[in-house]
Amino acid sequence: MSVKKKRRLLMRTVILIVLFAAVGFTLYASLTKDKSPIVVGEKAPDFVLTDLEGNKHQLSDYKGKGVFINFWGTWCEPCKVEMPHINTQYNEYKSQGVEVLAVNMGEPTLLINNFLDKYDFTFPVLEDKSKDVAGLYNIYKLPATIIVDSDGVIVDIVEGQLPEGRIKAMMEQIKPE
Repeated sequence: MSVKKKRRLLMRTVILIVLFAAVGFTLYASLTKDKSPIVVGEKAPDFVLTDLEGNKHQLSDYKGKGVFINFWGTWCEPCKVEMPHINTQYNEYKSQGVEVLAVNMGEPTLLINNFLDKYDFTFPVLEDKSKDVAGLYNIYKLPATIIVDSDGVIVDIVEGQLPEGRIKAMMEQIKPE
């Protein structure tokens, strides 16, 4: 083997080692990153998301109201079952100071609109395109619901589909007095 070929082989080996080290470090850093979990009884992390009409919604703007935050996706079968129930209860509780923020996790607007064309939801649907808010709330499974009282404190965190009776009870729980 010529000296040129040996140098080229050595250079390629070094580049591969550096590349693998960078990938390994990135994986390690992302897996061990300190993600402080959200906890019932603590202040809900504030966020700002835009709805499908272009209106901004900031959680802290809802102080004084109970907020039912539901993370969902168009592909999620349990979401399709619970969202009409959420809408029914929202229509009952919105005049009593309860708001619903339906947060879609990272899907294209066209896909969301196609999904919503099949329903007549009256609550705002927010887009979390980058999934930053889902990450802030440690949401990895859908559907997921966080309920926040009128003081901005997390009252309950639920992963999985909610039956209508539970949705009603949760809204009753966060209804301002």
